[in-house]
Amino acid sequence: MLGIARPSLWRHGDFRKLWTAATVSVLGSQVTLIAVPYIALTMLHASVFQVSLLAAVEMLPFLLFTLLAGAWLDRVRRRPVLIAADFGRGAVLLSIPVAYVAGVMSIWQLFIVAFVTGTFSAFFDVADQSFLPALIDRDDLVEGNGRLQVSYSAAQIGGPTLAGNLIQIVAAPLAIVADALSFFISGGLIGLIRKREDKPERMLDAAGRPTSLRAEISSGLRYVLGNRYLRSIAGCTGTSNLFGAALFGVFPVLIWRELNLPPAFFGTVVGLASFGFLAGAALSGRLPRRFGLGPTIIVSAALSSPAFLLLTLTPARLEWAAVTLFAGWSVLGFTQVVYNVAQISLRQSITPLAMQSRMNATMRFIVWGTIPIGSLMGGLLATLLPVRLALVIVALGSFASVPWVLFSPLRSLRQMPEEVGGEGADRTGAAEPLLEPVKTQATTA
Repeated sequence: MLGIARPSLWRHGDFRKLWTAATVSVLGSQVTLIAVPYIALTMLHASVFQVSLLAAVEMLPFLLFTLLAGAWLDRVRRRPVLIAADFGRGAVLLSIPVAYVAGVMSIWQLFIVAFVTGTFSAFFDVADQSFLPALIDRDDLVEGNGRLQVSYSAAQIGGPTLAGNLIQIVAAPLAIVADALSFFISGGLIGLIRKREDKPERMLDAAGRPTSLRAEISSGLRYVLGNRYLRSIAGCTGTSNLFGAALFGVFPVLIWRELNLPPAFFGTVVGLASFGFLAGAALSGRLPRRFGLGPTIIVSAALSSPAFLLLTLTPARLEWAAVTLFAGWSVLGFTQVVYNVAQISLRQSITPLAMQSRMNATMRFIVWGTIPIGSLMGGLLATLLPVRLALVIVALGSFASVPWVLFSPLRSLRQMPEEVGGEGADRTGAAEPLLEPVKTQATTA
């Protein structure tokens, strides 16, 4: 019997709005990603530890708030949260150029802005990954995540080039206006999405009473830790992000202070190297079909660490710095897009819709909660040791992420599991259905 071809998501009006919002937002965020550490190092004369602490403060809300956010977001509609978080981030970022024009910009303001925008991002990211399965069909998730990664990749190609040249043409704080505007545009586009989610039903305990947030947070933790697919992905991603954050928290010191590379040069090279992201997005649907979903996750995870190591070897001569940055960033972009599309699609596919927010929040707590710890670790190492030696040490440490997925049931997983996972997940990751009602810097989702 011949299968019926599914219509392309390009014809899905609401998905196009979400896709465009993501593209604009990620494009703008590339400006802040380069501009903020540049401001700290060159305009506010921050120390190595302060720069790494700035990166840690931005990600600290993922450690503090994501579990609470996940339980709460399984009780409410996610679209209004996405809109509010976008508008909130845009407004807070505008305080940087305003303070610069007023002559009162300080490192403490950057810490406050980083924490507040990080808090909005913690709620946005949990809601965002939970919103997609409510917007499109389950069978479209791999395509949908792949399309979104294409937008992220395109933004990461043009974003760093735009950021580097903006910083060199205008003052870095004024360049951040572009990112603030991108959040306002993104929030407006999400507001135009027509499909309305059904309001989730409150879960009830055995006595028929509404469950508490604490109980719902616990159920999310049990769900993730009790599923061997999710547990191995969380371990791999969390370990990679721990050492990746240690590296990228200090990497601006190597680029701006040790090597003194021009912002336009750095942004242009990184932008061109981001074609690796685009290639990864283009192949993210084909590779799992050709080699299997699990092997794709394992191999893509294993190739990220050599790319980390290569970046730490960036030399001072511009021509060789261009080669090293291009090669390392290209490989890193390719592998992380392939890894993210495969593992996020798997997570979304095996999780009931009513558990999506808690699953994503628990995963965010584990895999992004290691980022502030890693940033502080990198800052301490770079304070006690030469900067390049500290970077090499953390790059070598990132190889510890691979055994989590290499020695797991993912090795034999060829295609998306048929059954939806639940709290009673068994040792292979399969489970009885749950009873109703339940991005660079370069980091992995």
